[in-house]
Amino acid sequence: MKKDDIRRSVKARKTLLSDDDKFSAAEKVFGLLEQTADFLLADRILMYHSLPDELSTHEFIRKWCGRKHFYLPRVNGVNLEILPYDESRLTLGSFHIEEPTGNDMSAIDDIEMIVVPAVAYDRSGNRVGRGKGYYDRLLADSRARKVGVAYDFQLVDEIDSEPHDVRVDVVITESNHIIIRKR
Repeated sequence: MKKDDIRRSVKARKTLLSDDDKFSAAEKVFGLLEQTADFLLADRILMYHSLPDELSTHEFIRKWCGRKHFYLPRVNGVNLEILPYDESRLTLGSFHIEEPTGNDMSAIDDIEMIVVPAVAYDRSGNRVGRGKGYYDRLLADSRARKVGVAYDFQLVDEIDSEPHDVRVDVVITESNHIIIRKR
């Protein structure tokens, strides 16, 4: 399926979700994530600070921020910088996403796990992002475990991938925990 078609379809499905649906899905997905060995063993985790139309990360970050070191991305030109999460140091940044402030950037090599946002995933770990390539550029330089989280309907049969696309290692939805076999 073409990426633009997937983006349109998923956007339409998201508009049908109630607040209860969103909360329940986030609780299930992050409940599955926190039971994985990958999560339990990781100390330094790059998360995304969710937008209203994304699977919410806010409660999960608050729940674990005293026991894990969380980081958030900040847009700088065409790239993402990585900064420590501190709820008191968030400001509205690019694309109306709350981003961390400050100069204490971390290297991608310091991160053990990346929870990756996307519009959709397939069972091979391919993803459709919002189309700007920020995460593909960031993930290309990382050896961290890459985990995609999504609503069930964001898991599609097949995504047309391009050479620069970076796959995730794991996809977790409300009712799926898919470990991707490396080719």
